[in-house]
Amino acid sequence: MPEMAVLEHDLQHSLIIMTTTFNDDGSKAIQRSTEVSETRTASEEIDVVYEIEKTCSFITDNGFKKVALQFPDELLIDAAAIISKLEKNTTAKLFILGDTSYGSCCVDEVAAEHLEADSLVHYGRACLSPSRRLPVMYVFGQKPVDLHQCAASFQALYPDKNTRVIILCDVIYSYVLEKLRQLLHPEYKNLVVSKICSGQNETIDLCKTNGLHYGGDVDSCSTFRSCNHICNQSSYQVISKFGRHCFISASTDVTDYSMFYIGQESPTLTNFMMTWNQCSFCSFDPVKGVGRQESLNVNRALMKRYYMIERAKDAQVVGILVGTLGVADYLSTIDHLKSIIKKAGKKSYTFVMGKLNAAKLANFMEVDIYVLVACPENSLLDSSEFYRPVVTPYEMEVACNQAREWTGEYITDFRDLLPGACSHIEFPDDTFNSGETDISLVTGALRATHLPKSEWQNKASSTSVIPRNEALAITQPHSAASFLASRSWQGLQQQLGKTSVSKAAVGRKGIAIAYEGEATS
Repeated sequence: MPEMAVLEHDLQHSLIIMTTTFNDDGSKAIQRSTEVSETRTASEEIDVVYEIEKTCSFITDNGFKKVALQFPDELLIDAAAIISKLEKNTTAKLFILGDTSYGSCCVDEVAAEHLEADSLVHYGRACLSPSRRLPVMYVFGQKPVDLHQCAASFQALYPDKNTRVIILCDVIYSYVLEKLRQLLHPEYKNLVVSKICSGQNETIDLCKTNGLHYGGDVDSCSTFRSCNHICNQSSYQVISKFGRHCFISASTDVTDYSMFYIGQESPTLTNFMMTWNQCSFCSFDPVKGVGRQESLNVNRALMKRYYMIERAKDAQVVGILVGTLGVADYLSTIDHLKSIIKKAGKKSYTFVMGKLNAAKLANFMEVDIYVLVACPENSLLDSSEFYRPVVTPYEMEVACNQAREWTGEYITDFRDLLPGACSHIEFPDDTFNSGETDISLVTGALRATHLPKSEWQNKASSTSVIPRNEALAITQPHSAASFLASRSWQGLQQQLGKTSVSKAAVGRKGIAIAYEGEATS
């Protein structure tokens, strides 16, 4: 199993954690504070930090009439000043989206469409996952960075001037990359600085700027949108991952480079480290002004994720959680998951429930495991407090598709798994280990590893009974339907024609903890 660079402290601090306790009276939610800036951005700085002139051009040049402005909680303090400046320079009707349906890093196209907006401006940190329905402009903001201190940390971490290094950053620090390159490039000849690209036009412009010709289509080419892609020139290749593009020599591979990340511990850094786990990582924290070498850990993250895969292999009923309604190809991914789950002989159900918590998922006890379809930054969910585990689409595919082996490679972008993408692997046919079993590493029980094609093709999609012939029917013992039938309470039922009609009567008064007339202990 290959070594992987992970943070020295527990990865739980850098994964997205959306949990709540089962017995919660709501006081924690009331007392919880939101991290916001202590002071508003100065009026003269708003034009620069929030790119007012560029935003006005985006609105007026495209003739947009209704524009949604999406803010994370920490930037709402500046929302009024921003919308005031935009209204003075445009004729469009502007709306503020202050509470997103899912993660604030994703473009909330659904909320914007409810307002009949014809475009959206996204402020703050972003996962840069592509969207399809609305034109989007990203305004990341500009958090302060001491460039000279950052350059000094880089030189201390990489004393060898010939080292191949790719500089990555959180999007809120992307504005300093070119200045940092100018400080370091005279000494470091093999330095590569990534570029933030949020759309096809920016990608084409980036290729032209670097003297390359791009002849593809970002929307139709799944290989380019999240994987390595070679432009039409022999000396360079474009590495594209999580909205960052960088040009490296065609004779090298990304594993030949070290990674230098500018930003604090975040899901973005975790995603890069999980994806490029063969590369060494260093980081510079602009808030603390400290650079450090990220430590190597062989087992902590990989073994935790492999345990999730074993749980997925044991599961018979799988819940597919829809964690995004805006990321491109999320519907194709859900259909793909349904297909491989069915072929593996498991039952699947789809759930759309907004932001997740333990109490919501605990309502469905018949589900053995959940798979979350979300953007890369929200996919690595810590489910330690959940009643059932929550895995990623990649982990579910490893569990269901025998042709995909666990090698230590990790994929957080679900689009890479779709047919035509760089990491897609076809489901095996009947000749591949048909009828074989293995032993669960969790329960120690035997389990089937492959369902013959004739089985899953004939398998009924909406019933727990599979007809085999006119005289015999076999019931699946682990189906959700049989579990529901064994429940003493199966939800509200109309019972039409079975309940006598009675007049309305005065009910009990008081609160649930102590109604009037009840004896109190």
